Amino acid sequence: MGYLLLAGAIAAEVGATTAMKYSDGFSRLGPSLLTLLGYVVSFTLLAQTLRTVSVGTAYAIWAGVGTAAIATIGILFLGEGLTAAKAAGIALIIVGVVVLNLGGAH
Repeated sequence: MGYLLLAGAIAAEVGATTAMKYSDGFSRLGPSLLTLLGYVVSFTLLAQTLRTVSVGTAYAIWAGVGTAAIATIGILFLGEGLTAAKAAGIALIIVGVVVLNLGGAH
């Protein structure tokens, strides 16, 4: 159940960060409210995750997958360019999360 909650936390964080892009510096009410709501939901679900998943593992997955997802959304939908360095960075994030989990983090 912990990893299901973590997936929800990641989805809420990614949604909130995407909404922040459209908030125009928090000058647009709708996207600003979505940003706030998304982060509240994300942190609430992350806190629930920590009941069953170690903080190091949960945070690494939350931050790493969220970062990789936002970078990918930027490339695919927001017109951000893909450079070799950006692709390598995303790959390193994913590899780091996998290695942390395979390394026996509790």
